[in-house]
Amino acid sequence: MSQDRSTRKRAFVDGVRAFLPLVIAVIPFGLVFGIVAAGSDMGSWLGGATSFIIFAGAAQLATLQLVDAGAAGAVVIATALVINARHLMYSAALAPAFREFPKSARIVLPYLLTDQAFAISVVRFGEIEDPVYRRWFFTGAGLGLWVTWQIFTVVGIVVGAQVPASWSLDFAIPLMFVILLVPTLKGRPELIAAIVGAAVAVAAASAPYGLGLMIGAMSGVVAGVVAQRVMP
Repeated sequence: MSQDRSTRKRAFVDGVRAFLPLVIAVIPFGLVFGIVAAGSDMGSWLGGATSFIIFAGAAQLATLQLVDAGAAGAVVIATALVINARHLMYSAALAPAFREFPKSARIVLPYLLTDQAFAISVVRFGEIEDPVYRRWFFTGAGLGLWVTWQIFTVVGIVVGAQVPASWSLDFAIPLMFVILLVPTLKGRPELIAAIVGAAVAVAAASAPYGLGLMIGAMSGVVAGVVAQRVMP
């Protein structure tokens, strides 16, 4: 029992530590969202509440923008679902590990699934097979991001009007995804997948319903699979 407790503690701390380098991008991203929420038609705190309810930065921004534009509720919901459709791929990749978790963990932990938690966990899961370690590592990484995101959403709401436009905090969004990408580039197939996915996503940026990201992601997956089969 003490060994199991030690594993849980070590894994949780490792998950938090693995998340820490991402703080450099998560903090300004949270501030950006809080500032947007403060000026939205939904109001500061209702808009900010999406950080708890939706907990997905890109989908939250799209939700506020569509509400401000007077879009129908069905359109708002459908757009958020499309933007977060990439989580289906994340879930498929993590499913083998999650099957070994207790039922309660399989119900609760998916709430913490984000781009960051996935990128951190999928790398570590490939190195350590202990299901107890995996469960608590994911929990540490996911909660680390959740707490940071909630705090700086609130900070952005409170101090939004006082943040100079010259700070240009929008850089945080692409920066965060670049930080997530680098640790996964371990070989030529991964590099090709990243290049193809990025190029297609940029080319398809004007695709309707925000599908450019999904088109780019699927193109990258296909390119990576082909490269892995062709290259020695």
